[in-house]
Amino acid sequence: MQIRPTAKAVAAAAATVLVAGLALPTQAAPTAPAARPADGLSQDDRATLHRYAEDTWASFVAMTDEASGMPADKLKADGSTSPQTSTTNIGAYMWSAVVAEELDIIDRDELVERLSVTLDTLAGLERDEGSGQFFNWYDHRTGEVITVWPDDGSTVIPHYSSVDNGWLATGLQVVREAVPELAEPAGALFDSMDFGFYYRPEVNRILFHYAPSTGAAPCCYDTLVSESRIATYIGMAKDEIPRKAYFGTFRSFPNTCDWNWTEQKSVGEHRNYLRQQVWEGAYQYRGMEIVPAWGGSMFEALMPTLFVPEEEWGRRSWAVNHPNYVQAHIEHGLEEAQYGYWGFSPSNNTNGGYNVYGVEAIGMDPNGYPSNNDATLVDYGWEGCDKPAQPLPEPEDYTNGVVTPHAAFLALRYAPEEAMENLANLESDFDIYSDWGFRDAVNVDSGTVDEYFLSLDQGMVMGAIGNALADDLLRDAFVTPQFQSRVKPVIAMEEFTNYR
Repeated sequence: MQIRPTAKAVAAAAATVLVAGLALPTQAAPTAPAARPADGLSQDDRATLHRYAEDTWASFVAMTDEASGMPADKLKADGSTSPQTSTTNIGAYMWSAVVAEELDIIDRDELVERLSVTLDTLAGLERDEGSGQFFNWYDHRTGEVITVWPDDGSTVIPHYSSVDNGWLATGLQVVREAVPELAEPAGALFDSMDFGFYYRPEVNRILFHYAPSTGAAPCCYDTLVSESRIATYIGMAKDEIPRKAYFGTFRSFPNTCDWNWTEQKSVGEHRNYLRQQVWEGAYQYRGMEIVPAWGGSMFEALMPTLFVPEEEWGRRSWAVNHPNYVQAHIEHGLEEAQYGYWGFSPSNNTNGGYNVYGVEAIGMDPNGYPSNNDATLVDYGWEGCDKPAQPLPEPEDYTNGVVTPHAAFLALRYAPEEAMENLANLESDFDIYSDWGFRDAVNVDSGTVDEYFLSLDQGMVMGAIGNALADDLLRDAFVTPQFQSRVKPVIAMEEFTNYR
């Protein structure tokens, strides 16, 4: 491994020549650079992305059981796999296989053969008879529902997760449209899944999950900028969840002192859509206004965009928010914390286990999704609510920052040059890349690299590359005429406070 001598010193120097968060060269280039294509990707970039896709797909091959067609939750660098898998992982494997075939990494026969096995297994898994919802955790080799956690022997209460079933349904819909040979079994499974099962009209939102053995039903996904909106979109498109549910979640929490426990006081105004009053609130961060997520992580904001063209449909909302959100990650990594790298999202912790990471200032959680293992937090206070602001951390306070490559891949659509540069730096400066693609995370201060590949995160990598190299392959497969007719008008009517 070869690490840049002083990453923070280099980043600090670079920060002096930043304009709108993007680094400028310190010397004039001898010749003007060639114009980049409209998507911001050069031919070299596209070749690099294809290499990333080939190796990332190899990790799916290594972690998928041939008999069941289901991937493990995680693959260790030594080739061992975890027993468990989730419904999200299975969906990610299916859409990644579609990408692999489109990029000529596998042929059509292999695609159909692989996914036939997966669909056959899914059809036989234990699930809820009434709603068709799948349990969250299964043994990826046998298909049995997980009741004891393999890592520590703790008891697992089987439950149905709205967001994880949403990602499984997403994979099924992609297969239905992109693989006509398997449209019937994939479509039958997709159609059997009723997402109205999670909807709670009294709060106009969907449950986190439901545990049939206990009747426990934790309520609810409260924030719009969340990966959970994929489940709401699917329910809306299938007419199982009312369209007004899109406006049942908070953009930011209300601007009264009762909510002063949140990260900062938002700016905005009230508007009404579909008879639902919405506080169109945004957070302020480094000269930008951003509708925040709960934790400020990349996958909360951008994972749904792999399948739904939100920035095209929401010209007065997502078209502004998504680029600003990415820019916030770039500026936090390169300027505010001066890590020298950026991209923060839930991932494996290089100290062991799994952890949530983000840009805490653009998350509503007061305890943060910090960008580092030392949990450096900010407190902007609440003006007029007896909660004064605290001094902001200095760059040297951000120690042991943890960057995950999948976050940069999610940003590829909105900042292609910056994302490619960031990934190249991670690959060259740390021992993070292998024949199975990027390992899950790296502590950019110590240089410690995680020893695992997570199928969820590898699925986001494959999804982003597939869209970049194959003209929005996954969006085209996922968005049917019915989906567009039900979801696009709802997204299109909204105007975020930060719209300019």
